[in-house]
Amino acid sequence: MSYTALYRKFRPNTFSGVIGQEHIVKTLKNQMKTGRVSHAYLFCGTRGTGKTSTAKIFARAINCLSPTEEGEPCNECALCLDILQGRSVNVIEIDAASNNSVDNVREIREEVKYPPTQGYYKVYIIDEVHMLSNSAFNALLKTLEEPPAHVIFILATTDPQKVPATILSRCQRFDFRRITTDDIAETLMGYLEQEGQDITPEAVRYVAQLGDGSMRDSLSILDQCIAFYSGDKVTLEMVLDVMGAVDQRVLFEMTEALGKKDSRRVMELVEEMMISGRDVKQFVSEYLVHLRNFLMVSTIPNASGILDLSEENLQRLKGCSAVLSPQEAIFLIERFSYLQSDMRYSSNDRILLEVELLRLCSPWSQTDVTALAARIAGLERQVAQGVKVQVQQVEGKAEKKEAPKPKKKPPALAEDRKKLKEEWPLLRNEVDDVILKSQLKQVDIAFKEDDCIYLVCAYAALVDMLHKNMEQVEGLLEKASGKSFELRTVTKEEYDRWYETTYGKAEEGQEDAEFTSLLGSYFPEADFQE
Repeated sequence: MSYTALYRKFRPNTFSGVIGQEHIVKTLKNQMKTGRVSHAYLFCGTRGTGKTSTAKIFARAINCLSPTEEGEPCNECALCLDILQGRSVNVIEIDAASNNSVDNVREIREEVKYPPTQGYYKVYIIDEVHMLSNSAFNALLKTLEEPPAHVIFILATTDPQKVPATILSRCQRFDFRRITTDDIAETLMGYLEQEGQDITPEAVRYVAQLGDGSMRDSLSILDQCIAFYSGDKVTLEMVLDVMGAVDQRVLFEMTEALGKKDSRRVMELVEEMMISGRDVKQFVSEYLVHLRNFLMVSTIPNASGILDLSEENLQRLKGCSAVLSPQEAIFLIERFSYLQSDMRYSSNDRILLEVELLRLCSPWSQTDVTALAARIAGLERQVAQGVKVQVQQVEGKAEKKEAPKPKKKPPALAEDRKKLKEEWPLLRNEVDDVILKSQLKQVDIAFKEDDCIYLVCAYAALVDMLHKNMEQVEGLLEKASGKSFELRTVTKEEYDRWYETTYGKAEEGQEDAEFTSLLGSYFPEADFQE
């Protein structure tokens, strides 16, 4: 006999087997007991939360010849067995993703005229109903509003916002919640006992977390792990190996290394992950969750009720406050979110990760307000911990090093260019395209001695990505200034090299004036040395 996947084998056959949806189950049972069964239902929710399973159970319960007192189907009568085995002509399942035309709906309109051959109701379960075309929705309206008394429609969807309001108003809507990690883990342990499979509680809980509220996803992951380690006791390390995930140790050590700006240790951790076969995208995703958990622990009293973490990991997160402040965590979350977005268009995720990590270990490379606030918060944390800041007392007149004279001074900017440069940080935030907005955050406006405007990109790959959206950038600048400009792209390294060749090196402190000003407001009597 062929093998049956766990999510199919353990599909619930009664309402009591539906996990985490007690509010829906109770309502449906009460409707059957009081005879207030509606003609149309809309089941909404993310994947794997029990929408289709509940629809099938409900279809059996209202047609069952001998239902229980609790409103459950007996699953033993001829009607229940026919529906369970998929041979009943009274329960019709339709996949709207592949049957989404108006002709398919016309067939339904013709079929509903005929009463069921057995049982009391003819039930139409339309899965992924949001995939129907507009004409198909319009053809379904009248039938859905006033179907024959023997017909019930159950529409299931993961995307209810795509369902027209005219359809929504004709249905009773039930929203299926994400299943909690505790409920998934407890259910999985029960299934594994039936299977006779040995697995550690830590591994089961991690699988439940990876399911992200979906029982089907959790069962699929568990099925994969059991198949890979057939006959062995499955541990957390085995699950991590199968999924290409990283263990908590790497996440904590990465946080410590970034807090200390230890670029060597950061690169060593990346190399360890690569040798172990871990997935870079999975690491970035898990590290964002790790930073979010740290932010919760460091800013909210008694965060244990919010976070799904063991007491040991909660204490380790609290210990991270010695190397990381909440402001720094917010900055890291922002940077890794941009990195996650950029990885969708990259063929080499490792390089992007390493470049970003090295940039985070070099605070001088970040000059935006969030980065400056994070740097100041880091200094405050070090001062609070008693770390000495090198201060140089000034006695008399300090000896000034003679700065090299520039070859010539850069020309004054015209008013329109000066205004455009000042408003650029606000203009790039008005872009609707999320991907383009994240790219423009690393682009500055600069000028040379010609009539062009130069878009200075933080790294070379950004130049190629920006070329695809030049029309949008031109439109943004024209709308703000009322004038048209010729745009050119250049990397920051190339522009700095041109500037130094043309005008000489910038005066000391000129490149980081904003950060110096902020430091001065926090430590007015200190002279910080690089």
